[in-house]
Amino acid sequence: MIRSELIQKIADDNPHLYQRDVEKIVNTVFDSIVGALAEGKRVELRGFGAFSVKKRDGRVGRNPRTGEAVDVEEKHVPFFKTGKLLRDRLNGNQEV
Repeated sequence: MIRSELIQKIADDNPHLYQRDVEKIVNTVFDSIVGALAEGKRVELRGFGAFSVKKRDGRVGRNPRTGEAVDVEEKHVPFFKTGKLLRDRLNGNQEV
């Protein structure tokens, strides 16, 4: 599902809301998650999962075309860990 499909689904399920308002809500939620991660904070959505930032150390990589060694700088990457409820539903365990 992409962002526009999510917005459409929420708008269809809530006919009393205007689509532009639903779009603002979805964008605000996503912007808040991105902002918190940019500050190095953890974002937890109970029953769904938790977003966090992990640090990858610098290393020596390899250029796949030439085979020569390339220095790869350290970087921060987003990480998502599923919550128990989501994991159970994905694995067919509906006893929640």
